[in-house]
Amino acid sequence: MAEIIENDQLSRAQAARQTETASQLRTRRTVLAALRYLAILIVVFILVFPFAWMLLSSFKNQIDITTNRNLLQFTPTLQNYHNVFQQQNYLQYLFNSFLVALASTVLSLVLGLPAAYGIARFHANWLGVVLLTARIIPGITFLVPWYIIFGRLGLLGSYWALILSHMLVGLPFIAWVMIPFFESLPHELEESARIDGATHFGAFFRIALPLAVPGIITASIMAFIFSWNNFMFSLVLAGDDTRTLPIAIFNFLSYSSVDWGGLMAAAVVITLPVLVMTLFVQRYIVAGLTAGATKG
Repeated sequence: MAEIIENDQLSRAQAARQTETASQLRTRRTVLAALRYLAILIVVFILVFPFAWMLLSSFKNQIDITTNRNLLQFTPTLQNYHNVFQQQNYLQYLFNSFLVALASTVLSLVLGLPAAYGIARFHANWLGVVLLTARIIPGITFLVPWYIIFGRLGLLGSYWALILSHMLVGLPFIAWVMIPFFESLPHELEESARIDGATHFGAFFRIALPLAVPGIITASIMAFIFSWNNFMFSLVLAGDDTRTLPIAIFNFLSYSSVDWGGLMAAAVVITLPVLVMTLFVQRYIVAGLTAGATKG
């Protein structure tokens, strides 16, 4: 009888310990989950706060922005956006940015995709080194040569000057992003196409390019965003009729004062199109960044 009682007590003690262990595990998981969500909220706040501040300030007048007395309680105004689109001719700047970014991205794809395919399939490492060198060297290094060359060719201040200068960064970037994609594609598919009579170019256009669409979308978006946000090349090479959005922001800066409301509205105009485009194609960006990470 005593042995039965002792075994029962041991069983109860063991069950109590197991219950306590399970409770501790649940508490630990709850704490870790709370810390994880807290970290996510902190990161999201850090990333979103500047844009939220910029967006709110674009609806404030100069006094509300400079005094900072009423961060959230203010009378919204659209005067800043009226100044941007009516007085500063931002529609022309918007068109210039879109044209230059689109043209430089398309031309970079036309040249960069075959280059990446050649490096991946024919092991043209020397070409890869050249492209990598052009990608590593700061773009400001090429400003003086570009200025002299375009000036002698009569292209200074034209769209072509901006398009070709933006390709200096977009082309190597697209090539280096696409090299892993082409390397990860199975050789058997292209060999089958070659057996059926396709040339190297035929296998490239019919087999490699369709399979590398996620990477092409990713590289295109990144190159487009770079060209859209580029400031230095446009500052030196653009003319009065070809100024892009980043340069146009200078219209709100003067020696003695800064039009903060107009500056914030102009920044929203620059940021919003790229932000909306990124939100719509983010799944393609994630797929593109991970598809070429491993070889098949």
